[in-house]
Amino acid sequence: MRRIIMMVIRLFLKTPYYFYSINKCGKRKDISLEEAYACVKKVTKAANRAGRVKIEAFGLENIPKENGFIFFPNHQGMFDVLVFLDSCPVPFSFVIKKEASNVILLKQVVAALRAIPIDREDLKQSLQVIQQMTDEVKKGRNFLIFAEGTRSRKGNELLPFKGGTFKSAVKAKCPIVPCALIDSFKPFDEKSIAPVTVKLIYLKPLYYEEYAGMKTNEIAAEVKSRIEAAIKNYEG
Repeated sequence: MRRIIMMVIRLFLKTPYYFYSINKCGKRKDISLEEAYACVKKVTKAANRAGRVKIEAFGLENIPKENGFIFFPNHQGMFDVLVFLDSCPVPFSFVIKKEASNVILLKQVVAALRAIPIDREDLKQSLQVIQQMTDEVKKGRNFLIFAEGTRSRKGNELLPFKGGTFKSAVKAKCPIVPCALIDSFKPFDEKSIAPVTVKLIYLKPLYYEEYAGMKTNEIAAEVKSRIEAAIKNYEG
């Protein structure tokens, strides 16, 4: 919370303009996802600089050249999506828990990037989200979803990955891009406002041909294993 306050204070004069710009992207139908993403990305980079957060991204060459894929990162905290928005060169939407989708500014970002709120307590709605994401990925949109379902709260240690999270990828027959977040819990979940570095490693994608014969829980275990190996490699 302290770092968020610092971001707002240091960007005080620009905050109304940034808010207006993102809000406009969410409300106007004539603004493309690419334009909205560029706007949100610009604001994110400014916020991260103001918050003294440095993003180090590795493996950008592993992001598929063709759109219509899904990022599957580990989930450490509220800052996670900002790491992707700062570093990812291609537009993506994301799945966000319903409670967070109504938070001021996050609500505007959700609208601008066509993100999908999910109610984890409502099985029917969750299945609808899976189907909606499947349809959108087939049309060429990229998505980000957290396979743990909730943030770890254990630093760089992962929780079990839920197999059901991978149903959209299997149905869409799309590339699965494992992503390893390191120290992403520090900016917003710790009280310190000291400079901090967050790492994001984009790992080699799993293409449909590689996972077609696997069950979703097997895919989940494989993705989790790759992310854990990457964290061990890049941590410290």
